[in-house]
Amino acid sequence: MRLTVAQALVRFLSVQYSERDGVERRFFAGCFGIFGHGNVAGMGQALLEHGDELPYLMARNEQAMVHAAAGFARMSDRLSALACTTSIGPGATNMVTGAALATVNRLPVLLLPGDVFATRVANPVLQELEDTGSLDVSVNDCFRPVSRYWDRINRAEQLPGALLAAMRVLTDPAETGAVTLALPQDVQAEAFDWPEELFARRVWRVGRPVPEPAVLREAAAMVRSAERPLIVAGGGVIYSGATEQLRALAERTGIPVAETQAGKGALAWDHPSSVGAVGATGTTAANALARRADVVVGIGTRYSDFTTASHSLFAHPGVRFVNINVARADAVKLGGLSVVADAREAIRALDEALDGYGVPQAYRDDARALTAEWNTKVDLACAPQDGERLTQAEVIGAVSEISGPRDVVVCAAGSMPGDLHKLWRARDPKGYHVEYGYSCMGYEIAGGLGVKMAAPDREVFVMVGDGSYLMMAQELTTAVAEGIKLVVVLVQNHGYASIGNLSESVGAQRFGTRHRLRTPTGLDGAPIPVDLAANAASLGADVIRAATATDLRDALQQARKSPRTTVVHIETDPLASTPGSAAWWDVPVAEVSALDSTREARARYERDKRTRRHHL
Repeated sequence: MRLTVAQALVRFLSVQYSERDGVERRFFAGCFGIFGHGNVAGMGQALLEHGDELPYLMARNEQAMVHAAAGFARMSDRLSALACTTSIGPGATNMVTGAALATVNRLPVLLLPGDVFATRVANPVLQELEDTGSLDVSVNDCFRPVSRYWDRINRAEQLPGALLAAMRVLTDPAETGAVTLALPQDVQAEAFDWPEELFARRVWRVGRPVPEPAVLREAAAMVRSAERPLIVAGGGVIYSGATEQLRALAERTGIPVAETQAGKGALAWDHPSSVGAVGATGTTAANALARRADVVVGIGTRYSDFTTASHSLFAHPGVRFVNINVARADAVKLGGLSVVADAREAIRALDEALDGYGVPQAYRDDARALTAEWNTKVDLACAPQDGERLTQAEVIGAVSEISGPRDVVVCAAGSMPGDLHKLWRARDPKGYHVEYGYSCMGYEIAGGLGVKMAAPDREVFVMVGDGSYLMMAQELTTAVAEGIKLVVVLVQNHGYASIGNLSESVGAQRFGTRHRLRTPTGLDGAPIPVDLAANAASLGADVIRAATATDLRDALQQARKSPRTTVVHIETDPLASTPGSAAWWDVPVAEVSALDSTREARARYERDKRTRRHHL
């Protein structure tokens, strides 16, 4: 079959399927794209001609469309994905941040950046980076360290092998992330006689590796020997669809379950075994249990520094770890017993191996008492207050109240993710979507777009602060154009509240964190007179301004009922605090300083870092 390289690529992508547990689904749901001279005659023409095979979606920002693809993949449990195509040069490099986010979070996205001419006949071409050390380098080499697979298609004959390698990585839960195929603009438009087999329907089976029997017996023995075991549920529990198996294990054994950011929702918040979020942004209940746990069963977690409180949280002198993970690199962390397996299959097997085992009733009672105490704090923090402006906790409480059990909350950066991890009451495994692997400002609206595309039957509440909104709000226009309805809760606190709090904690006095007009003494004047609500309206969204708790609830109700993307704008108090986690996060403080605030912070840092330990 004679097609151009781009036409062949589009046709190949349209016939790829994933399968798990006997259910097949189309792997690529579509292709985002922004066109320029580097891809318009290749990928642009191919998507025009073959749009019935691979739907095209117009984006407004290249980084944002990769975020949307990541949100889509996460909501699809990594069983479906989106491709993204750009022109060469800045269009391509705009995707690098999105690629890093996808790879950090182990989410499959396919990136198809245009590249310079393979023939080099007119070098240097527009937007080509000239490297005097090699004519084989372009800006697309920036994708190498942030991609799980990278290739440049310099000849048509190279395409089939690259496509199969790309699919192998995209559909492997242990290896997945961003995959980049750089496409020289002349090669995209070249015709070639392709074998018919390249376009045959191909099913990529996503397996469920089972634990090795000897390792499983050792894991069960470790848990049986524990007096205070704790399960830490990560994102792998949800991706594997293992939440029912986790619930059964917890109910039968009484082992309390704490959750990472990606694992939040693995158990409903009010389940008797749920002790809430763990780590630097966790609950006092989960963290108290973590400090005393003698065996920690980590399931599908990569043990980030927030989860481990920078290796200070699991403080029992003899603590041991059982690490269940489909990726061996994560299973060996903290010196734990490595159980390399699918989360669902491993939990089932461990449950059977623990037949007859249960934790002491006193331990169950202790966990429930600690959790009840925490829940009382959440009730108080999220209830309407008497302040002039709402607190962020009040906003979270209002959204939680108005949203339905299957609705999804989306967030990524600033102070909101930490507050959501502590305060949000997840009722559904797919109802909590906070990107906290890369914590990328600007992800929220684009990520919410991808979430809604993957789950059109759910309401999606995007919670975004003004700092993150200012970085990337363009995909509001995409949502409006595509008729994809979002509810965006825009929290205006006139600055970077999270970094402001962090700055104060390290003695830097909130320097450079407030959105203020410049005066002779610095950026310390009145708030910048921006109107983000008007900005959202100019991008095509409906906008509701709220000032009070009652206004906010009414606005959320109205937005939830509306068929159109709606932005609810609310001003909050940036200095209002939420209940603390009683856990540490390692952010170094200047060792010498003329500032009293910094010297005091350094003294606290020296004290706190002594709690950090190595788990070997």
